[in-house]
Amino acid sequence: MVKLSTRAWFALTILFSLTVIIIIFATTFNQETIGYILSFNLWFLGLAILFRIVALVLWGIRIQLMSGSLGYRVKLTYCVNMVLAGLLAGTITPGQAGGEPVRVHELYRANVKIGDATAIVIMERVLDGIILTVMGILLMILMTGYIESIFNPTLVILVIIAWIFLISFLIIPVLAIKYPERTKIYLMRLVHWIAPCLGRFSSSLQSVTERADHEIDNLFESMTRFTGTAWRGLVFGGIVTALFWISEFLVASVIMMGLGLGPYILESFFFQILIAIIMMIPLTPGASGVTELSTSSLYALIIPSGMIGIFVILWRFVTFYLNIILGAAAGLAIFKRELKYQKTEVEPGKTG
Repeated sequence: MVKLSTRAWFALTILFSLTVIIIIFATTFNQETIGYILSFNLWFLGLAILFRIVALVLWGIRIQLMSGSLGYRVKLTYCVNMVLAGLLAGTITPGQAGGEPVRVHELYRANVKIGDATAIVIMERVLDGIILTVMGILLMILMTGYIESIFNPTLVILVIIAWIFLISFLIIPVLAIKYPERTKIYLMRLVHWIAPCLGRFSSSLQSVTERADHEIDNLFESMTRFTGTAWRGLVFGGIVTALFWISEFLVASVIMMGLGLGPYILESFFFQILIAIIMMIPLTPGASGVTELSTSSLYALIIPSGMIGIFVILWRFVTFYLNIILGAAAGLAIFKRELKYQKTEVEPGKTG
């Protein structure tokens, strides 16, 4: 099996995304497209970027609130930086899953126990799932007739698959809280299966399993605390999560306004929920390619054909390529800190 380097995965992600964007732009280009490009209001692009930045700051606030409810003090700037660094890692991992380990590591560096840090990151996903589910249900109630009139059988199947995936994802942590012992047994079986496959850990399987056993206990304890004494972190984290997704979803509406269309708030929010769920499914690195295809397919229902390519380019710039720019800056700051951290560890051992 060929192992790809980080640079190779990064290049593959960009290649997927750019290839699909070029195909979409080429297949939707017509005589009206140039006019749409020339008439686009750049102020709306700036506003879209602002909404995106607000969303990222809200994400950092959520981490800070949830950490605080468990008794830790983590600076907001530190939380936002870990979010940005996680976004960069997410661009090279299927389903954008690479951001979670980065946030766990950064919380650990902020003196948060690994079990607590893992619980915070997991509960972030749970809150995302709850908010997206509630928003989706409300929008489906408000748009029942509209959805039936515009969705073809293929899109209906896509919607059903997306909701099944989301609901199944929500059930897992619920079962972990309700049946911790049984869930721990399955997790430990997974650890026993994975550990020998990692060559560098095979010689210390016992230490790996003992550490896993301890951290799983910490994880379940933290998750239980979120539903008990640390309930404020869950409640206020949920409120901030709702604000985060609203700000995130407004990006597409603002871009449409810049193209001279209406904001289509209800339709756009519903499409964005489906896209957000699709992006969680581990199909391609950073969900690249898949995201562009699903976006163009859904928004083609409300946007003129000649405008689809421009819309996808602008939307992906704000929600994906901006991640790379901001994430690279955040990653560089973390890299410098880690070098300094390693230096302070080595220096006491130096001999004259």
